[in-house]
Amino acid sequence: MASKTKFEAQEAAAHISAYSDKSITPLPFKMISADSHVSEPPTAYIDNIDPKFRDRAPHVVKNAEGGDVYLVDGLPTQIRVGQISCAGLDPRNVPVAMNAATYEDVYPGTYDAKARIADQDRDGVGAEIIYPSIGMLVCNHPEPDYRKACMDAYNRWLLEFQSAAPDRIYGAAQTPVRSVKEAVDDLRRMKEQGFRGVMMPGDPCTDYDYDDPAFDELWEAASDLELPLGFHILTSKKDTKAFAGKPTFRGTAMANYDHGILRGNQDLIAMFIWARIFERFPKLKLVCVEADAGWAPHFMYRMDHFYNRHRFWSKTEDMAMLPSDYFRENIYLTFQDDFIALNMTEFMNPKRLLWANDYPHIDSTWPWSQQYVHKQTAHLSEDLKRAILRDNVAELYKIPVQ
Repeated sequence: MASKTKFEAQEAAAHISAYSDKSITPLPFKMISADSHVSEPPTAYIDNIDPKFRDRAPHVVKNAEGGDVYLVDGLPTQIRVGQISCAGLDPRNVPVAMNAATYEDVYPGTYDAKARIADQDRDGVGAEIIYPSIGMLVCNHPEPDYRKACMDAYNRWLLEFQSAAPDRIYGAAQTPVRSVKEAVDDLRRMKEQGFRGVMMPGDPCTDYDYDDPAFDELWEAASDLELPLGFHILTSKKDTKAFAGKPTFRGTAMANYDHGILRGNQDLIAMFIWARIFERFPKLKLVCVEADAGWAPHFMYRMDHFYNRHRFWSKTEDMAMLPSDYFRENIYLTFQDDFIALNMTEFMNPKRLLWANDYPHIDSTWPWSQQYVHKQTAHLSEDLKRAILRDNVAELYKIPVQ
């Protein structure tokens, strides 16, 4: 296919020469990616949205360079298909691809399930947990009813997408959390539909935050249904300005923003622990998605430091376990390129580390994931390597492995 060749022609591994050795022996098992994405096709929302919102549904237009761009009503940000589908490209080619790429140019596997399997095979991946791309932007939409309509539309499309390869594609459904009761109903329906996990917005639509006891009903339902709750980076209120093209970082360097995108998830984790949510619901599983993991040991250490030294004057009540114990037991961390995390497994719970390839986004390790993990996990035992690259996510989402 000529359109596929256009992107393939721009591939280059020279920029990651340390990982570009094609002579390595492939792993003796297929990895499972705990965080991969789709580039929702142009009619995904239009075809599946509540008719009341169809004229406002997220849709694709052409930009000045002829590239395909997704527009979301009520948000100024334009999401370029080349921006969310440029895995495998030399970073030097990304600026042009981001602006000029169309759906005919990008890998069909970014939106077509059958083509997706070939892309998985190319990367040595046997299955993926699928998150949205446009749906991440919708998490920041100011209108709760519009969020609900878009997320329901995405879930309908996702059901069809994963049905094409039910043993290789596992979607994380979305809920806007307009109310606790509705979110509970959403989770029950998602479980009945066969979804293995739920993608939560960084902020609920309610007037109160996730640490309010009113949410206990939701945490109980997620625990009883055995549905892991995933919080993905770039889905909280602090990211709204970033999506609107306004700076959310200090200084003038865009790199400062990259350093800060982990903080929304870190704040959520701290809130859940200090609010004693895991103390009340020990079976609740929270997945911190695409925020890396190398920072976790120090984060846990500082939480314990505060608890041991400052809980008395801060009127923090005694907890049944140390904050770090709740972190180690209830928090799962996905990452794709985190050499630090893989060298600090003794300071974390390695059973909670989940490798991912982030396909087809710009930070993806695809199609060089075999090379990445070969180098970064060389010091690990075979059992630990297999756990982080496959078995942990398989156990979390109840995915059968061979």
